Parts: sequence; structure tokens; C-alpha cells
Amino acid sequence: MTALIKKAPALLNTAKELAMPKLNLFWRYAKVELSPPSPGEIPVAIGELSTKVANLQKQTFRNWTVNQTVANVVVGTEIACWFFIGECIGKGSLVGYQV
Repeated sequence: MTALIKKAPALLNTAKELAMPKLNLFWRYAKVELSPPSPGEIPVAIGELSTKVANLQKQTFRNWTVNQTVANVVVGTEIACWFFIGECIGKGSLVGYQV
């Protein structure tokens, strides 16, 4: 046990050295992907949404490639999951509302 305690600082330093490059990469992407939209990005998002709705009405989605279709389905599923997770957090439980 004493030997393990003596080795602990060296083990922690090694773990830190191994984890830092991956953590730096994570933080670099997290700053971009997890930041809220800026005021300039909101009109662009609304325009893209209206384009998607127009494509749905004109049924031009039938001309999408498989990669475009998969990407759009994944994004839609992600948005739906965030909605349902937000509902669960807002309710405070998984089932039903507290009345």
C-alpha cells in the first residue's frame, strides 16, 4: 500500500500528460459547437429552415443523395432528442408532470 501511495504522483502526472492533448482537442471543438448562436447566425438558421420546409412541400427531398438524407435525419433526430431531454429536465421526472 505504501508503494502505491509513493507511485501515485507519478501515475497522476503520466495520466495528465496523456489526457491533455485529447482534452485540448475536446475544448477547442466544445467552444465552437456548444456555444449559443450569435445574433448574426439566427437569420441564416431561419433561412435554412424555410428552405427545408419548401423542399418538403415541393418533395425535392427525393433528389437528395443518401449522405444528405442521412445527415438531415441525424440532425432532426438530435433536435428531437434535445427536446425530449429538455422536457424531462423541466418536468423533474421521466414520467408525468407533478400536479
